[in-house]
Amino acid sequence: MAESKRRSEDAGDDRLNDEVVDEVAADDSADADEPVSRGGTATRARAKAESADERKTRKDTERVGLFARIARFFREVVAELRKVIWPTRKELLTYTAVVVTFVAVMLTIVAGLDYAFAKGVLWVFGNPS
Repeated sequence: MAESKRRSEDAGDDRLNDEVVDEVAADDSADADEPVSRGGTATRARAKAESADERKTRKDTERVGLFARIARFFREVVAELRKVIWPTRKELLTYTAVVVTFVAVMLTIVAGLDYAFAKGVLWVFGNPS
């Protein structure tokens, strides 16, 4: 009995959720002349606030020279490098040892396969010397 009551309550919740979704969809369709944004960076308020004239004048004032762009690039590079979490000396040595060991193992595998394939090709096609 309690389980059937719980099921009916869940069904009622689903109907309420559907009604809320329908209301939101109706609100969105009321502004059909504007694109609908679902969580992006563009908002309707910003689009309305900036007219085409404001955008044109802003682009003209934002033009900067070559050296200013290069300087801004280097400032941004330095700012990004400050965000990097640099490894400690011990971590660096550990990571280096792991990489060198891995490269040595892969080198051995590739060299062994190369030697085996070379011998196999000479065995199949004969030794010309």
